[in-house]
Amino acid sequence: MSIDYLALANTGVETLHPYQPGKPVEELERELGISHSVKLASNENPMGLSPKAKAAIERALPELARYPDANGFALKTALASKLGVDTQQLILGNGSNELIDLVFHTFVGAKQQVVFSQYTFIVYAMATQAHGAQAVVVPAKDLGHDLDAMAAAITEQTKLVCITNPNNPTGTFLSKAALAAFLTKVPSHVLVILDEAYTEYVSEEERHPSIEWLAQYPNLIVSRTFSKAYGLAGLRVGYMVADPELIGVLNRVREPFNCNSLALAAAEAALGDEAYLSEAVALNRREMARYEAFFESQNLRYVPSRGNFITLDLQGDAMPVYEALLREGVIVRPIAGYGLPHCLRISIGLEHENQRCLEALTKVLA
Repeated sequence: MSIDYLALANTGVETLHPYQPGKPVEELERELGISHSVKLASNENPMGLSPKAKAAIERALPELARYPDANGFALKTALASKLGVDTQQLILGNGSNELIDLVFHTFVGAKQQVVFSQYTFIVYAMATQAHGAQAVVVPAKDLGHDLDAMAAAITEQTKLVCITNPNNPTGTFLSKAALAAFLTKVPSHVLVILDEAYTEYVSEEERHPSIEWLAQYPNLIVSRTFSKAYGLAGLRVGYMVADPELIGVLNRVREPFNCNSLALAAAEAALGDEAYLSEAVALNRREMARYEAFFESQNLRYVPSRGNFITLDLQGDAMPVYEALLREGVIVRPIAGYGLPHCLRISIGLEHENQRCLEALTKVLA
């Protein structure tokens, strides 16, 4: 007996495609029979674990037979102190991706509208479709968010607006003034997720006071992660900051024990390792400048980025270049799935990894 499982699935799942992550190094080396490849595809921190995070993991190992703290008291306390918020304004997740989906699961119903930009984090489109909602995709402006058009797209049926800043995959950045002006236009019945996965890479001068905005805009949800600048992508831990009552509603739906013990311990330690974070940000800025200088010297188009990646616009089909780079042992990210088939997104790595990428690009583009 055969079963049509797609017919049994919820509306929207039938035409949904799985998320495509960056190609693993092990897979490439197995396929091509090569070694010493470099992966610059998934916007990870190339420095590896913070020494303090590694030590915290080792201390937590003996207790792995026990369930983690379901409320993440220690990490929430550390975050609350750093951000100047109450612990009841915080919710922890298995990466910020889980929390974004939790917002959809809790607040977005079938046929309701979700507004987001063209060329932004693909999970918004996936979550909208999976929950049977209607995606209102606003055309991009200079490969980034057109906030005026997004505000104009809000209707009585709109339940949620999603904004990524800096944007992924293009790296574009919205100013404090632009975001503040946008928030004043959003009706109180519409929730706004401000996804700041890359905020640590933004300079202090440019970074906007999103946590302070929460007092003025109770419909705002600020989403952040430990997967990028804090170097904990493999442990999957993120958090959201919002009105305590909104967080209380999310906690009604949140899975119990959704953050594991090692993630909680490592995140708390990484949060306190200011030296590690400063070094990671400085490395990113130095190496970003190398890519920009190379692209300019080769008359290649790129998108100026505030994240830990840079998007190269090849002005033609990018897949042949991507595949040629793979043969050189360099993994970058094609972003045709985001509607940008002419672009490659390159994560900023260590100095020798970036040098390897630039040499491979020189060879391939020749």
